[in-house]
Amino acid sequence: MDVLDEQIIGLLQENARRSFSDLGRTIGLSTNATAARVRRLEESGIILGYTIRTGSDAPDPRGGLEVFIDVRLDEVTDFDVFAERVGSIAEIVDAVHMTGPYDGMVRAFTRDTASLDRLLRRLKKECGAAQTQTRVALRSR
Repeated sequence: MDVLDEQIIGLLQENARRSFSDLGRTIGLSTNATAARVRRLEESGIILGYTIRTGSDAPDPRGGLEVFIDVRLDEVTDFDVFAERVGSIAEIVDAVHMTGPYDGMVRAFTRDTASLDRLLRRLKKECGAAQTQTRVALRSR
């Protein structure tokens, strides 16, 4: 899975009824290339289906889990650099510089625990997080 696949997934999570041509225009690919990528994501089990949710108990459209991730940065990354790096991650809604034992906190929405695992690995590999502690929201008002 590459950056274009992640963009496709993010766009389909916002609106699963987007056409291949609209997706392709948005990410800079032809309609046929976009359709092939979506089919590959479906065949590989990354996209499992398309559903509709209604009512007040439906999860946020950005994902099924709302998570709060406390982040301790490595010695060479300051918070401004970290915030810039996480700014391009679709699941992340907010990054806040904090006092206390952690340098910051990230609020994100992930589809499921596998997506959360990928996000945590990405924070450590690409964004300068040395340690994380994650809390999952059970409900919000």
